[in-house]
Amino acid sequence: MISVAVVGAETPGNVGTIARSMKNFGLEELLLVNPPELDPDGEAYGFAGQAREDVLPNSREVTFEHLIENYHTVGCTAVTNEDARKHVRYPFRTPRELADSLADVRADTCLVFGRESIGLTNAELAELDEVCSIPASEAYPVLNLGQAATIVLYEMRSLTLESTQLPDPTHDRASEREIEGLHDQFATFLEAIDHPEEKRDKAGRLFRRLVGRAHPTDREAVTLRGIFRRAQQRIDSRKK
Repeated sequence: MISVAVVGAETPGNVGTIARSMKNFGLEELLLVNPPELDPDGEAYGFAGQAREDVLPNSREVTFEHLIENYHTVGCTAVTNEDARKHVRYPFRTPRELADSLADVRADTCLVFGRESIGLTNAELAELDEVCSIPASEAYPVLNLGQAATIVLYEMRSLTLESTQLPDPTHDRASEREIEGLHDQFATFLEAIDHPEEKRDKAGRLFRRLVGRAHPTDREAVTLRGIFRRAQQRIDSRKK
């Protein structure tokens, strides 16, 4: 299942526009983090079209942590001024590449969009599993929030519209609990090997991006956790 989250939306009308696009392309679950007031008589419902009957009124207000704990998260951002030396907004997939990758895996995925003014912060993106960006003119790559969401959701239509016949996913992705446990184990491993403290956050982001693109199974995640745990125990025992 693919859900949509909007973090810190500043304009009710954009929330309504996103709800309408969700209805257009077969998505139902809308999650809102720190949303503006959505007056049933205001612009959010006015912009939502037929989505004012189900998607918008059924939306749920959640915390950012709820997204991390319960979904495979994809941060959608226009700004990708990073390269292989940095791992906050890089590497990223285009919306079409993202749709192709998700077709091969069974996972509850949440597409996360940020604020109209600043989008998602680097701190927020660092906690998300993958990054998606829309190719646009370098002279003006920033899209309106509602426009950006519509483009991304359009590319997801092959996964969300009932009329589309999809092959069975090739594997089930590990639960978010196992994935986050793997990240915690990796962080503990970095401490055990005395990885430079100032480089641990960057290493963690690099590892999160790698795992996010790989979609490990439960068995793979458990095995990797076990390897890091045993390595850490060996290192700890030699330090005594």
